[in-house]
Amino acid sequence: MTGIAPFQFSINPGRIVFGPGSLAQAATEIERLGCKRVLIVATAFQKNDAEALAEALGPQAAGVFAEAAMHTPVEVTEKAMAAYAAAGADGVLTYGGGSTIGLGKAIAWRNDAPQIVVATTYAGSEVTPILGQTEKGLKTTLRDPKVLPKTVIYDPELTLGLPVAMSVASGLNAMAHAVEGLYAQDRNPVSSLQATEGIRALRAALPVIVRDPSNRAARGEALYGAWLCGTVLGTVGMSLHHKLCHVLGGSFDLPHAETHAIMLPHTAAFNAAAAADALAPAAALFGGAIGAGLYDFASSIGAPKALRDLGLLETDLDRAADIAVKNPYWNPRPVERDGIRALLQRAWEGARPE
Repeated sequence: MTGIAPFQFSINPGRIVFGPGSLAQAATEIERLGCKRVLIVATAFQKNDAEALAEALGPQAAGVFAEAAMHTPVEVTEKAMAAYAAAGADGVLTYGGGSTIGLGKAIAWRNDAPQIVVATTYAGSEVTPILGQTEKGLKTTLRDPKVLPKTVIYDPELTLGLPVAMSVASGLNAMAHAVEGLYAQDRNPVSSLQATEGIRALRAALPVIVRDPSNRAARGEALYGAWLCGTVLGTVGMSLHHKLCHVLGGSFDLPHAETHAIMLPHTAAFNAAAAADALAPAAALFGGAIGAGLYDFASSIGAPKALRDLGLLETDLDRAADIAVKNPYWNPRPVERDGIRALLQRAWEGARPE
């Protein structure tokens, strides 16, 4: 028996309100944070839902800003900051997925606004102190406790209308947080347990959602899994997978969740031998070979498989590889240009990892 290896573990503070119908507690949570008037942030796609929530909140709602965009462009944040000031808001309520959550964090990073998140996808970023922003074609990330939302409301009822394709991509995006968390340099026993349970929950829930999108039990389990995977993302450092997805999203404007879904089997396969022991619990859930197993699972639920289907050109791969090896994140396997270029080629083609 080798015992438990030394580790450090910082738990991010935050309040989770989970369960069907929990959106009704939004007013109470706003009051609990000491806010009087919150700006409700959403994407244009969810503008109607945000406006309905604003009407329900009455004077607690300072207005709706429904221009959140993928990869949190700085120019959109500047418009949101102006709307926040003009509305006399003293807090932010973000309604939606990763794009909306990113904008809420960007506001908070600039003015310390308390945040409440109503999560309607499986993004997981709502429980992290991480902010990714895009400016002039480059995406950068930062960690700062003040961008961590104070309260997250998880209401499975709000995910019933999430299209199946987005449910699949968003769920695999969440799963990627946990897979990388298993081999993170600063992993610990608690984060690894959370990662394994989050992956298990999503692996169980997503096929059911594909067959029966209105299955409430599966929607709840997927949201539970996404929360766990997001908690892992906020607790430990990320590696090659997230670096590549930040490059592809920030520099080539590829859609966030779909890019994560495509890249996950390939980055897992790339690190499989170097992190075999750490990845063993996840590999067991996918037939023993983590890369091929994830690929087969993603294929079985109709996930996108090839970067070329997202509009990335084969001629872009060299530049993507060059960017990816500059200032690389820590990774269990050395990050070398030729290996990354080959990985990107397979992901672009949609080939099954060996």
